[in-house]
Amino acid sequence: MLYTAAAPLVPALNSYWLKIHVSAAATASGLFLVGVVPALLFLVRNGYEQGKRSFPYSLGERLPAGDSLERLTFRLHKFTFPIWTFAIICGAIWAESAWGRYWGWDPKEVWSFISWVAYAAYLHARATPSVKKTTATWFAVVAWGTMLVNLYVINFVAVGLHSYAQVP
Repeated sequence: MLYTAAAPLVPALNSYWLKIHVSAAATASGLFLVGVVPALLFLVRNGYEQGKRSFPYSLGERLPAGDSLERLTFRLHKFTFPIWTFAIICGAIWAESAWGRYWGWDPKEVWSFISWVAYAAYLHARATPSVKKTTATWFAVVAWGTMLVNLYVINFVAVGLHSYAQVP
């Protein structure tokens, strides 16, 4: 259903930046997916430790210790955030060389920045001693939600330079 005939790349896309930008963005997106898994497992384990026994908290007794899940969540996000930042910067450099502007308010650009801010908020919350680790972990889950919007809604619903909404 999502098919369109292949055509030669437009000159703006025929750049070495395509490989750099897309590789960094795809790597970061995949690693953020890996990072949200221990975050969700930590929330389940934490709920179980607080006495919640309904589903999904009933699975908590089978999970690793909450501290190790939370620490893994932080380490994965701490590693991935610079890659995501690099992807956005490379995209801006590529946009300037292709279209003569670093930022064009394309929906993908906007949502990439929203995701960047959401992950920065998670890392900030996690580094702030007065913020509970459960609260900080919810920031990571919400940040992943912004990535889902970025990866699916923007690609297939919104119309812009990065979308496939016009594909029949």
